Amino acid sequence: MAQNFTNLAFTESVKSEQEYYGSRISYQRMEKVEKYKIGRMEEQFISKRDGFYLSTVGENGWPYVQFRGGPTGFLKVLDEETLAYADFKGNMQYISTGNLKSTKKASFILLDYATKTRLKVWAETEVLLADEHPDLLEKVSDDGYRAKIERIVIFKIKGFDWNCPQHITPKFTLPQFKELIQENEELKSYLLE
Repeated sequence: MAQNFTNLAFTESVKSEQEYYGSRISYQRMEKVEKYKIGRMEEQFISKRDGFYLSTVGENGWPYVQFRGGPTGFLKVLDEETLAYADFKGNMQYISTGNLKSTKKASFILLDYATKTRLKVWAETEVLLADEHPDLLEKVSDDGYRAKIERIVIFKIKGFDWNCPQHITPKFTLPQFKELIQENEELKSYLLE
């Protein structure tokens, strides 16, 4: 179910396109939903992700998309309206960081390719230096993951939407693939007995 995303995504130009292509009437019903709190289903989905695609916009109005990855569950649900992650040292371009600090807005998409499931999120952001917030750093850190944490990125959720699975090609991580092989071996053993 859509959660407040229509207020953010359905601009007048979008509504005009919906009208032209015949989907406006059905999407008008979605606009009545005003909730945007993370529930159990969203929390479980987020906790199983090892990456997401983050979109930001710079002061010049140009969008920028960057993949953010880490150990499974590195994007943490702090409460029903707040997500956060430890931002690791990378290529030192700081495009996303600069954009997040200047415009304070982001959208991102989390994908589970194996189940063809995706969650789109809109948020206002805050970027904190990791060493200045030890209590929060402890909440967003993952023991055993060896990467230098420079910042903590906080997302205040403004809207989200579960998107349809159409056109998502199933892909599997190595652990998922190994699990499928193991299940197949167990099934073969069972059938051959």
